[in-house]
Amino acid sequence: MITVGSLPYIFDVDGNKEFQERVIDGSHLQPVLVDIGADWCGPCLTLDPVLERVIPEYQGRVVLAKIDADENMKIAGHYRVRGFPTVIMFIDGEEVDRFHSAKPFHVVREFIDRNIPPTPPGQE
Repeated sequence: MITVGSLPYIFDVDGNKEFQERVIDGSHLQPVLVDIGADWCGPCLTLDPVLERVIPEYQGRVVLAKIDADENMKIAGHYRVRGFPTVIMFIDGEEVDRFHSAKPFHVVREFIDRNIPPTPPGQE
């Protein structure tokens, strides 16, 4: 897990209860980006460092929940994940957008920027 100060921006989620609490409930407080992947997945290994670099840039305006699909098949099935990685944005308890496969930094930033509220003036 990556932490900046005392705020965790990237964390692992394991199991339906933790998913409900940290992703669904948590997305009512701030947008939650969910990365569903697997250790054996090449594109997942390519996307991981991109996400780990981009997420802290938002300083808590969005957090990243990482889910191992092999350990959480019910979650992956519920969200109809057909390939890895699948990245889903949750806001106010609902899926608002998703993308599949590895993406470069600028595409991930554009995806996040398109989905989260802008930074209020004076808080840049």
